[in-house]
Parts: sequence; C-alpha cells; structure tokens
Amino acid sequence: MNLIEKIIAAHSSQPMVKPGDIVDVMIDTRAARDFGGANVVKNLLDNGLTVDDPSKTIFTFDCNPGGSDQKYAQNQHYCRQYARENNIRIYDVDSGIGTHLAIDTGLSWPGSTFVSTDSHANIMGAIGSFGQGMGDQDIAAAWAKGYVWFKVPASVRINLNGKKPSDVSAKDIVLNLLSVFGANKMLGYSVEIYGEEADKLSLSERVTISSMATEMGAIILLFSPSPSVLNELKMKTGKTFDAISADPDAVYEKSFDLDISKFVPMVAKPGHPHDDIAVQEVMNIKIDSGFIGSCTNGRIEDLRIAAAILDGKKVAPGVVLKIVPATDAIWTQAMNEGLIKIFKNAGAMVSNAGCAGCAAGQVGQNGPGEVTISTGNRNFEGKQGKGFVYLASPAIVAASAVAGCITTPDKIPGTPALFAVTRHASRVTRHDEKVKAEKPTVVEGMVWIIPKDDIDTDMIFHNRYLTITDIKEMGQYTFDNLKGFEDFPKKAKSGDIVITNKNFGAGSSRQQAVDCFLSLGISCILAESYGAIYERNAINAALPILTYDPAQLENAGIKNGNRIRVDFITGELINLDNGKTCSVNRFYDAQLAIYRNGGLL
Repeated sequence: MNLIEKIIAAHSSQPMVKPGDIVDVMIDTRAARDFGGANVVKNLLDNGLTVDDPSKTIFTFDCNPGGSDQKYAQNQHYCRQYARENNIRIYDVDSGIGTHLAIDTGLSWPGSTFVSTDSHANIMGAIGSFGQGMGDQDIAAAWAKGYVWFKVPASVRINLNGKKPSDVSAKDIVLNLLSVFGANKMLGYSVEIYGEEADKLSLSERVTISSMATEMGAIILLFSPSPSVLNELKMKTGKTFDAISADPDAVYEKSFDLDISKFVPMVAKPGHPHDDIAVQEVMNIKIDSGFIGSCTNGRIEDLRIAAAILDGKKVAPGVVLKIVPATDAIWTQAMNEGLIKIFKNAGAMVSNAGCAGCAAGQVGQNGPGEVTISTGNRNFEGKQGKGFVYLASPAIVAASAVAGCITTPDKIPGTPALFAVTRHASRVTRHDEKVKAEKPTVVEGMVWIIPKDDIDTDMIFHNRYLTITDIKEMGQYTFDNLKGFEDFPKKAKSGDIVITNKNFGAGSSRQQAVDCFLSLGISCILAESYGAIYERNAINAALPILTYDPAQLENAGIKNGNRIRVDFITGELINLDNGKTCSVNRFYDAQLAIYRNGGLL
C-alpha cells in the first residue's frame, strides 16, 4: 500500500484498502473552528447526539482571534459554553492556527488522522498524517461517533529530480507545481512527493507545500517524514514518533518526474493560485500592501527570512506591511529572537497569531483596487478583500514591501517606488452643479414613541455595520440593537416622526446613527435632550431634531401612532388626531441656516 492507503487501513477494520473502497475511518483528533464550530454544536444538539471521546475533541478559534465581529464573538461564546459542559479542550483566541497547533503539540503525528472545519486540514500531509477539511455535519458525526466514512482516493507520485536552485523557496516549489498541474489535474488524488531535494525539506517547508494541496484540487500532498522532521517533531512535542512510508510495491495511478533545477521564483497572479508566472515577468508592479502569514507561511522560519530582509530597512512610503505569526508560540519565539523589533522598526504592523488575511476576522484584508502581495494560499476574488492579490514567498513579499513594487531580495532598489498623485474625478462634484431642494420647515408624520432614556449610538446603529458608507443601505439597520424596536426599519414609513426621552444618541461619534434616519426618510426627531456629539452630527447632516419640555408635550396628548404636525420655525406642534397643540423648542438660527443649506457642507 501507499501512504494514504496505509493510514486509512490502520484506522479502519480492513487489513488492506484500495482506491474506490468506502470505509469507516477512526479519527484521532476531531477539531472545529470558530468558523463552523457553532454549527457543529447545533447539529449535535438538534439530533440528540453526544461527544464520543472529549479527549480527542477540540475547538480552535483562529479565524477571528480578536472576536471583533459580533457574530464570531457570539459563536465563540456559544462554543465555550458547550466545551465547559462537555469537558472539551479549547485552543482559544490566544493560541493561533489550529492545524499548526495540531502539528506542534502532537495532536497530529505521522500515520494519524485529523479532521477539522478548516479546508486546509490536509496540511497534515507535511508530517505523513491524513488530515481533511470537512463540513459541519461531517465534523458533528466525527464528534459523535469517532469515525467518518471515506472513499479511498487513487494516489499519484511526484518525483522531484535534480538540484533545487538556491533562490527557490518552498512557496516557489508549490507555485511551480501549480503552474504544471493547475487547479484540477490532481483533483481527487492523494499526492506523494519524493526526491533528494524533497528529503531535505524542513518541517516548515513541507507545511508550506502541503498547505496548498486544496488549491491544486488534491485530497492531500503527503511527505514521508525524514529523520530530521521526526527530530523536529520530538523537540516540539516531547514525543517520539515512528516514520511511515509507502511499501516498495505500492501502486500509483500516475507518476510524474519533474526537474526541480528548472523551477524559478514565482508569483500567482490575482484571481487564481494556479495562474502562476515567473516573478521576473511582473517585476516593478506597484503595490499598496504586503502580507506575511497564514497557514502557508506563518512559521518561525518564514518570519526569520522576512526579518533578514527588513533588518535596517523601512517599508516603502505609503505601503502597509502586515505580519501575522501562525501560533502564539511562534509569536513569542519571534519576540525573543528580536524579530518583532525588526518588523516594528521597519514600519510593519504585527498582529496576534491566527489565520489573518485568509479570514475576514483579522488583519490582512485589502480594499477595492488595492494591490497586495501576500504569502497566503488563496487569492480568489474577494477572498482576502476586494482588491488584487499576488501570491509569493515571504522573501519576495518582504523585498517588495521595501521596494514599493514587486521585486526580489537581490533587486531591491536604492530608492523605493512612490505613488503617483492621482485625482479621483468621479468623487469630485463642482459646487455650481449641485441643486439644492428647498427644505420644508413644517412636517407631518406618524409618531413612534420610544420611551427610553440614554439610547446610545450602538443601539441606534450597531458597530458591526460601520463599514457601510452608502446612506441608502443604512436605514435597514436602524435600531437593530434596541430591544423591542428591531423591526422599526420594516414598519417605519417615510415622513414618520420619532419621539423619545433624555440623552438620545449618547455614545460614539458615528455619523451612521444620524444618516440611518435620513435613509428611512424620518421627517424629524423629538427628544428631551441629545448626546452632545449626536446633536452636532444631526444638525450638520440636516436631520431635523428638536427638544421639548415633557410638561408641554403632555398638553398635546400624543399617543403612539398619532399623526402630528411640527413647525421648525415657530415650535408649534399639533396633534392632528385630537386637535391639541403644544410648544417645542424651535430651531435656533444656526440650525435653521444649516438645515436650509441642505447640511453643513
């Protein structure tokens, strides 16, 4: 048998397996991340299932280690509660990438099996372990039963012949492989890599190569662990592991001989990891940002390579370089070795350990039109942001960050590339082209009474929506975080009027808490008082806000749903349903002038 067949057979009831066999595979370590973990728990609870063996079951919170997204924070807390009740270990937000933790702490070992909600769980091929990313139901089944069904894949052997050029890194090796095999020629295969140069590869280099099996369409890229790799694992875990190797008469469906001496430093062009080209062909393309990290290149060796290039240099003006170690242990080691200081002195941003740019919950994302060079494993459109992402080795990313354009360490120019000054004409509107609509100073509308003091800006417009810049999109989230009024945007109609109590708009300076009412067409807001910043924001945005004396307002006998008329200049308020009137505080002169101007600007 070959490697994949040996591992699967050893974890099944079958003495031998062959491609096409479907067997139940016992899983040594069963992981769920903060991405998908909550759904795993939900699947278990909804189906009345319990955890088979908590000692083999773990959570890893690596997609959003900052918990900076409300949904992630909610899911993480949900998983923590389940873990406490079921004695399940959590590698929490301070730990790092789950697959790397599995390798470095001995949760995975040569010949073992590992599943996770991480599509790059096949990174375990670096140590001769069978790792698989699976969906929430699969992982729930593994947690409940301890095994999953699996179809034994056919295997392919790749022989790397010749001597590796000195400037070709592990990332270059896998990009060269992708340029040869593309995204689907290895689809569904287990791939084993052999050769003199393959035997020399360190654990970190094997991790880099195996981490891109998914991008090649392969089930896994497997290495038979060398003595040096076994020694590395022993030093990290304190455990001694036996090597696993294919039998001499193992059967492979295909075999390929590649000359590694012809491999060159490469980058993947934006959009597809397999759209690879020699770095020489894209030299001097201007970049906006660089990213070093991910499960592909966040190891200590990767950081050392970057530090050697950045030491004594500065990131090019206007370029942002973000560096994220794969695990907290690697972060600490980088600090102890002085690498973090080098990064900071160079002008890079260093974040806490985690998946970073590959997940939307951490640094590394880019914006529309932004050109990034990244050590990640994926550059699909929208994956690392809405810009353009080139994939490359840590050395090329670090050199490019200093140069301000794509380059190699030996071609860093004496003067970095600078940004040309551009004028975004589409964002400029000539003053004399603006047409001011006359603003009404008397409005009528249906009343929404919200009898609460201290309604803050998080209740009005929660911070999870602060990236929205289009006023038209803001209205739907108004009062999304105010209990009892979550359905306000669906029921409110243009022209409606809000009446509330003291200190409306307390809290942050977010303009969206004003603009969301403009988005819905709310004609005015009446409150006893306003947060100081909110009051300015509303006046400057020409959102009509007025204050009132509660004793005066009682004279109008206003009830929820009444229609009222408000005169901003005189302060007269009429309840159109009962004919009663009262006085509110009218616009003051500056407020009226700004309102009639259509806003401060």
